[in-house]
Amino acid sequence: MDLAVIYCRGLEGLNSPPVKVEVFLSGGLPALNIVGLPETAVRESKDRVRSALKSAGFEVPVSRITVNLAPADLPKQGGRFDLPIAIAILAATRQIPAGELPNYEVYGELSLDGSINPVRGLLPSLLAARDGSRELIIPTGNQAVAGLVSGLAARTASQLLAVCKHFRGEALPRCPPAENLSSARPAPDLLDVRGQLLARRALEIAAAGGHSLLMIGPPGSGKTMLAKRLPGILPGLNDADALECAAIASLTRGGFNLRNWKRRPFRCPHHTASAAALVGGGRDPQPGEISLAHHGVLFLDELPEFPRHVLETLREPMESGEVHIARVSRRVRFPAAFQMIAAMNPCPCGYLGDPSGRCHCSAQLVQRYRQRLSGPLLDRVDIQVPVPRLAVEELQEKNVAEASREVATRVLAARGVQFGRQDCLNAQLAPARVDELCRPGKKAGALLSVAMTRLSLSARVYHRLLRLARTIADLDGAAELGIAHVSEAITLRNLDRS
Repeated sequence: MDLAVIYCRGLEGLNSPPVKVEVFLSGGLPALNIVGLPETAVRESKDRVRSALKSAGFEVPVSRITVNLAPADLPKQGGRFDLPIAIAILAATRQIPAGELPNYEVYGELSLDGSINPVRGLLPSLLAARDGSRELIIPTGNQAVAGLVSGLAARTASQLLAVCKHFRGEALPRCPPAENLSSARPAPDLLDVRGQLLARRALEIAAAGGHSLLMIGPPGSGKTMLAKRLPGILPGLNDADALECAAIASLTRGGFNLRNWKRRPFRCPHHTASAAALVGGGRDPQPGEISLAHHGVLFLDELPEFPRHVLETLREPMESGEVHIARVSRRVRFPAAFQMIAAMNPCPCGYLGDPSGRCHCSAQLVQRYRQRLSGPLLDRVDIQVPVPRLAVEELQEKNVAEASREVATRVLAARGVQFGRQDCLNAQLAPARVDELCRPGKKAGALLSVAMTRLSLSARVYHRLLRLARTIADLDGAAELGIAHVSEAITLRNLDRS
């Protein structure tokens, strides 16, 4: 009777707790049993492991094999446990040396011919294992993503036989660092947008302070065009934030595209998306669109067409920057610090207030359409601006708009001021710090008091107006909130929807 131990890691949201893979051989009828809360893909690994061992020329022991995946109360899913199970079986039967196994973490899904397939969601495990004392063996198909993690002691393998030779003294190649990650794909440029000076100004302020933005206008006025150009005026991600975004993307079936390294995510879900698709969920909880937009932009086009209960799920993540998904057997957390940009028509037909007079929607119909958006949700949208239809003359005029790179320079400077002053963007300031850092001057404070009274604004909107005014002041290079900054914030926030 023999016992062999090797290590791997499971997945629990973005966390990747260690898993000890124990293999014990005992007398009895030949069988291979896996215990430790394995899900279907893990239970099926016994057939893949048997075939892979035979294809690689090893003997499958004719005895009772018990595989324990500890801790027993952590659900195990995916094919990542195939390779460690196979290696532990070979060590338990003395077909390979067992002495060094506890010093390794091994990942890989086995094919029936003994080749090693890449596994989904490996990047969170690599980040968790980076500061550990064990060396890693990962599939060759995952080495490109693994190369993003600096300081990682990892080796790569494409065949089960190569891993066995490594434990016999023939070392596997080390995982190389990722190279040539820059993408030649240009971001859409603001130079393409004609007119819409108010909407362009709102987009710049939203980018500078991380504020949410709602654009209201008829079809074809440029709302989607403007939203798609927001990532082009945002600064690139630093290494830590880029790794976090890549780790979230690696959990999806499509995985992480290396061409998107250090580019801010831009997610645009269809209005038929369910609540689980938007915020995450499922039996095995997966990240939703708001988590895939972490450190980036979530664009919700045709906002009132989303089911109201789906939109209401955004309220807490917009405040906290994270989402908690609770299931009967588990509870996971995903980060969701996204910047929401939304667009909608002013009425069901889309042409309310248009000079052509083509709108024939009744007042009751318009009211029902706008009531699809709750007051608490709109309270959380910092900027709400109209985007009117352009006249023919404006379309025919020579375009003198600024390019994205010019706007991005001002945005970067304003963000630098904010991080130097408070180590976060203005939109992320806590209420206590808003009172400390966004205190308006005497005249500006009086104007804000009048606006709060006449417009019946909530306390949440009060703090959001101050944050917005602080961003406008940062773009202007002003130390104090003046009356012009507060006035512009009120103008951008108080869209007349009557």
